[in-house]
Amino acid sequence: MKANNITIIGSGNMGLSLAKGLVKSGLYTADAITLTRRSLGGLKEFAAQGFQTSIDNAEAVKNADIIVLAVLPQQVNKVLDEIKSSINPKTQLFTSVVSGVTCKNIKEKLYDDLEVVRVMPNTAIAIQQSMTCFATDNASAESLEKVKQIFDTVGITIQIQEELMTSATALCACGIAFFLRSIRAASQGGVEVGFHAHDALKMAAQTAKGAADLLLQLASHPEHEIDKVTSPKGCTIAGLNEMEHNGFSSAMIKGIKTSAKIAGELYTKE
Repeated sequence: MKANNITIIGSGNMGLSLAKGLVKSGLYTADAITLTRRSLGGLKEFAAQGFQTSIDNAEAVKNADIIVLAVLPQQVNKVLDEIKSSINPKTQLFTSVVSGVTCKNIKEKLYDDLEVVRVMPNTAIAIQQSMTCFATDNASAESLEKVKQIFDTVGITIQIQEELMTSATALCACGIAFFLRSIRAASQGGVEVGFHAHDALKMAAQTAKGAADLLLQLASHPEHEIDKVTSPKGCTIAGLNEMEHNGFSSAMIKGIKTSAKIAGELYTKE
């Protein structure tokens, strides 16, 4: 892929993690990436590493081949108004990682013929382990390949239909917190059965990592792997059934559905 200039508008945790991942992968050099923020104080370390930094969003997007919008939903309209006069829909690819903002929302504020790709990473982007979903309603196959290559540097990507993006937000972005809470609960159970807190947390986290890798590396199904550790009248099935009696699976499903509903309500056009 030809190296493009990238501007990341709103360089918070997500934007900065993406910038670091792109450079670490060797796909981009720091000087090809411009980071914007309301104050340059938080970008000093990145400027010293060779990244371009700016507080002027409109100026920062002028020479960008790819723009990544990474601001809060309530800041979107103001930022889009700021940069509209600097956008060239014929030559630029626009991507957004903002929850609840559709491709159509962005084109209504900018230009109808602007190529827009909606992207949803999660916070594991910081360690290049994000599960990132992306979707579009008008971008070309070439542009989608560029977006895939960019976000493949910070984890795993999958293209989905745009109407599923709020669902992806709940399952993958919010899902990080759900799985972290389950690991925390497991570690607390470990303390109850005799381990020191720091040991219990390490044991729970590594066990969760192993469980996930069994599914990803073996392309296996959870129930198939569960069957391997549940013997008749055994301790594993007893524990699983106790959790299910107390609504474990139901609570997770309801939590994901609730998060998906709220994710779809985060952005308002006004």
